[in-house]
Amino acid sequence: MDDLFAKPKPAEPKALSVTQLVRRIKNVVEVSVGEVWIEGEVSNLKKQASGHWYFSLKDDGAQIQCAMFGARKKSGFDALEDGAKVRVFAEASVYEARGQLQIIVLKAERAGLGDLQARFEALKRKLHAEGLFDASRKKALPRYPRVVGIVTSGTGAAIRDILNVLGRRAPWVQPVLMPVRVQGKGAECEIAAAIERMGQPERYGVPRCDVLIVGRGGGSLEDLWCFNEETVARAIANCPIPIVSAVGHEIDFTIADFVADLRAPTPSAAAELVVPDGEELRARLALFRRRIARQLAEKLQTAERTLAVLKRGVLQRSGDRLLREPSMQVDALRSRLQTAVARSMESNAARLAEARANHRSHHPAKMLERRAERIDALAHRLARLGSEQIAQREEKLRRLGDLLRTLGPESAFQRGFSITLDGQGRLVRSVADLSPGDEIRTKLIDGVVASEVKELG
Repeated sequence: MDDLFAKPKPAEPKALSVTQLVRRIKNVVEVSVGEVWIEGEVSNLKKQASGHWYFSLKDDGAQIQCAMFGARKKSGFDALEDGAKVRVFAEASVYEARGQLQIIVLKAERAGLGDLQARFEALKRKLHAEGLFDASRKKALPRYPRVVGIVTSGTGAAIRDILNVLGRRAPWVQPVLMPVRVQGKGAECEIAAAIERMGQPERYGVPRCDVLIVGRGGGSLEDLWCFNEETVARAIANCPIPIVSAVGHEIDFTIADFVADLRAPTPSAAAELVVPDGEELRARLALFRRRIARQLAEKLQTAERTLAVLKRGVLQRSGDRLLREPSMQVDALRSRLQTAVARSMESNAARLAEARANHRSHHPAKMLERRAERIDALAHRLARLGSEQIAQREEKLRRLGDLLRTLGPESAFQRGFSITLDGQGRLVRSVADLSPGDEIRTKLIDGVVASEVKELG
């Protein structure tokens, strides 16, 4: 009976499953946040065999998990690497299996690339309109340069590659390095200044070059950006020496490439373009030598056959006598030819030795040694001239001191004169300057006398 009048128990609230809760959160995130651009640093990049890439995107305050499905089919996948600053276009979501917030990356690009590309295109249009890219203003490279200037980093791989190629192809060529920074703030000013100095060798005291190589090894767009600056482009355009641009790899293009007289895909390729192949030249010389020898042999054989025919004909009886002098001329010509060939070989060997000696004398170490000797001589000269000037000034000061003592008040004191001053220290020249009762001070040779005016005469 009591159970009939008992209060009914309140119904328990319906509980959500974990899956239902996560799906609600996922729906809220996908609807509220949607697709957004996000900028941050890539870390923990994992590339799965399936083609899906997983990584974290972080900044100083937080990080978020990212997934890029079929990464190599997405735009900008090559910008993703550990430590890279990137901008990604992604949709926010939740990974239900773990209840983990994540973003699904749809495309990516390096941070700041959009601005840099816009600046690149704007400067390219400007310089193209000014005619700096015109083929008519580009200078031809010398066929056989003897001095090659190089504007690049003194410690990078580019200079080693260039020197290796020059040494292998044309060891007689003298390289002249103008070391500069090739990336970072202010690098463009160093590159432009180096090109200007190489273009005016007499003014700046550097060797005159027949051709210049300007460039560096590969890198990102940011690393190569100094070669996209207007100051570098104008320095290249104003340089009177032909310039080969060798910036980055074959796929890299910079403003410097368009302005330069010739673009090389790599620094090594630039070295191959500016100098001929020594082995090929030697092979050509050997070929020419063989052709000349063959032509001369054929002419001699023709002459001998002609003589033989003549001997068998009308000259049979006295042929030996008539052919004696021509035979001597042939022998003389053969001797002269052998002598000329030998002299030519000796001359070429001497020129090669001279070129090697000239290369050694213009080595940077030799140039620095001569500059150091000149600085020492100038320092000694400066010290000697300084000592002479000091001595002259001391003598002049001594004479002025003697003159001052001769013409000054002290000489008057020596002759018995004195100087009288009033109470305010003014010089008394006349009795009209004084009144009875005034205090006066009389300066003598050995001191000062103070007195009072009693009367005026």
